[in-house]
Amino acid sequence: MKVKKVPLRKCIVCQNMYPKKELLRVVRTPDDQILIDQSGRAAGRGTYVCRQESCLTPDTFAAGKWKKVLERALNTSISQEQYEEFRTTWMEMMGR
Repeated sequence: MKVKKVPLRKCIVCQNMYPKKELLRVVRTPDDQILIDQSGRAAGRGTYVCRQESCLTPDTFAAGKWKKVLERALNTSISQEQYEEFRTTWMEMMGR
């Protein structure tokens, strides 16, 4: 029996490759909203973030690294208002 290939994706923060199911997906929807995609199937341009503490912590948000990385990965410019809304949602999801 043939072994099924596991799809790998790269974390946009640490640049390491992980199986797709282990990552969190962030999506830019066709109407330019930035959402956290729990199902992994939302329509739009998606990118992935691993669940390592270093990639999920507020320090990476505070350093401004996330905004630039998200803009590059999602091929769009993100307003500060959109970014703050996304950051708040992310922190609530992470329980911080």
